[in-house]
Amino acid sequence: MPVLNFPVDALQAIGRKLKDPRKNLRNWRKGDPCVSNWTGVICTMPQPDGFLHIQELRMLNLNLTGKLAPELGQLSNLTVLNFMWNHNITGSIPKEIGNIKSLKFLLLSGNQLSGPLADELGFLPNLLMFQVDLNQITGSLPKSFVNLISCRHFHMNNNSISGQIPSELSSMPALIHFLLDNNNLTGNLPPEFSQMPKLRILQLDNNNFGGTEIPASYGNMSNLVKLSASFPFSIDYQFIQREKGYKD
Repeated sequence: MPVLNFPVDALQAIGRKLKDPRKNLRNWRKGDPCVSNWTGVICTMPQPDGFLHIQELRMLNLNLTGKLAPELGQLSNLTVLNFMWNHNITGSIPKEIGNIKSLKFLLLSGNQLSGPLADELGFLPNLLMFQVDLNQITGSLPKSFVNLISCRHFHMNNNSISGQIPSELSSMPALIHFLLDNNNLTGNLPPEFSQMPKLRILQLDNNNFGGTEIPASYGNMSNLVKLSASFPFSIDYQFIQREKGYKD
């Protein structure tokens, strides 16, 4: 049973943007990606339309270099996009990924991705995990991320993200992990974060925030088990660890 032709064309375009010194993707040149078991391509069971659909792209730790192609946005049935720990993938994160409304896991940690995060990445209603930590991302956090209503894990730490954290992000209702440590963020910590009902871990240390204190409202965050933040005026707010059970 064949896969649709246009995702095959998209995969080939994605492959052309990548450099593959270990030849992990050598089988991407022929056959059907689902039937021929292309490396990293996971497909669905046969669907009512008579086709297989590409469901996951697992490209982690393959020593790939090059760039992420905009054609990723054509994989409209994708739920997992994983390019973690390739270490040397460069360029920006394609805004076209925002077209993949089925996407649940966007995992790009441990590369050299750069440039700002596109507004379009905030329009992924089913996204559960958004990980771009350990890259070289710059620019500010888009306010459009407030639309990530399903997101539970938001890992942006160890980049060069700058500017004020938008207070609007406090309206992300499902967020459990909010990791922004080791960036270039400035301004004040939004007191509105205390309204995040499920937040358990908030990491904000090693930024350039103004002020000298944590908002008092943060003391009312009943589910919080870990908070890290630091300020330039000799105040280092250490971890808060509540003596109760914690499970990711």
